[in-house]
Amino acid sequence: MALTLQPSKLHVTDLIRTATIGIRTRKQRAALSALGIMIGIAAMVAVLGLSQSSKSELLAQLERLGTNLLTVEPDVGLGRGSGTLPATATDMIARIGPIESTSMLSAVGAHVYRNDLIPTGKTGGISVQAVDQELLDVLGGSVADGVWFDDARAAYPNVILGSVAAERLGVHRVSGTQQVWLANRWFTVIGILDLFELAPDLDRSVFIGHVAAETYLDHENLPSRVLVRVDPTKVDQVLTVLAATANPEFPEEVTVNKPSDALEAQEAADDAFTALLLGLGAVSLLVGGVGIANVMVIAVLERRGEIGLRRALGATRRHVASQFLSEALLLGAMGGTGGILLGFAVTAIYANIKGWATLVPPIAVIGGIAAALLIGGIAGLYPAARAARLSPTEALRTT
Repeated sequence: MALTLQPSKLHVTDLIRTATIGIRTRKQRAALSALGIMIGIAAMVAVLGLSQSSKSELLAQLERLGTNLLTVEPDVGLGRGSGTLPATATDMIARIGPIESTSMLSAVGAHVYRNDLIPTGKTGGISVQAVDQELLDVLGGSVADGVWFDDARAAYPNVILGSVAAERLGVHRVSGTQQVWLANRWFTVIGILDLFELAPDLDRSVFIGHVAAETYLDHENLPSRVLVRVDPTKVDQVLTVLAATANPEFPEEVTVNKPSDALEAQEAADDAFTALLLGLGAVSLLVGGVGIANVMVIAVLERRGEIGLRRALGATRRHVASQFLSEALLLGAMGGTGGILLGFAVTAIYANIKGWATLVPPIAVIGGIAAALLIGGIAGLYPAARAARLSPTEALRTT
C-alpha cells in the first residue's frame, strides 16, 4: 500500500507564534523599528484631531457671534476718502429694511495716558473712540468689570477701556476712583471690557460717549465706522447696497467688510497648514516603513539556519513568506496602535489647554491602523520573498 504524503499546513496559531519569535527575542530592535510608524501615525492623528477640534470651536464661535455683522468704513487707501463717512451715514443705513441694529463709532484725535506727569510721548497704540450705547449689543461684547454707558454716564467725562488698553494703562479693576489723562483733562474709568472677538482692533481703544466727546473735547462725532447687524438671510443683498447708502455721492470711497470672513479665512489657512503637517506625517510613515524593511532583511540574514531547518522539516515557501510578512505586519500594527494612542493624548492635552472639545475623527483611527498595516506589509514583502527563495541546503550551509 502506497504512502500518501499530506500537504504541509500552517495553522493560524502556529503562524502567530512563529511570527512573534523575532519580536519576542529582540524586543528593543522591534520597538525601535515600530517607532517610526508610531511617530508618523501619531502626527497624522494629532493633526486631524486638532484640526477637527479647532474647526468645531470655530463653528461654535461663529454660531455664538453670528455671521451677520457688517462694518462700513471710509476707504482711505491711495489717498482717497476723507477718513470719515458722511454725517448722515448711520441714519441712512438704519433705513435699510433688513438692518436689525446699528452702532456708530467716531475716532477722536486725542491721546490718553495713565497720569498727567508725562503728557507727551508714547501712547502704547491706544486710540480713543466716541461710541453709542448700542456698541456692546451689536458686537456681542461684554463688560469684564464695572459698567457700560447709559444716558447719564455717556454725557459725563467717563471712559471705558478695551481689554488691551486697560492692560497697557495699568488698570486691572474698576473701583470708581481711577482716572486717565485724556486730551488734557481727567476722565473717570467706569468699566473694562472683555476681548472683542469680531473686532480685535477695538481692544486697544478707550471709549467715551458721543455727548461727552462733543461737550468736553469739542468733537464733531462724524462716523468713522458703522457696525451693522443684518437679517441673517439677507446679508448678501444688504452687502450690495450698503456702500451707496452710506455715501450716495461717492460710494467708491466706502468699504464694507464682514468680520466673520476673517475667521473663515483663518480656518482656510489652518486647512492648508494641516495638509502640510499630514505630508510630514506621511514622510515619517515612509521612514518607518524603510526601518521595518531594514530590520526584516537583517532578520532574514540572521535566521537562515532557522529557515533552512523549517524548510527541511516540510515548511513550504509560502509558510516562510507568511511568517516574515506577518512579523512585518505585527510591527506595523504595534506602531500604528502606539501612534493612535500618542496622537489622541497630544490632541486631548492641547485641546484642554486651548479650552476646546477633544475631537478625533474616526477616519484618523481607521486610517491610522490601515496605513500602519499597509506600510508594514509593503515593507515586509521583499524580506518575506527573500526568505522564501532560500533553499534548505543553501540556508543550512551558510549557518
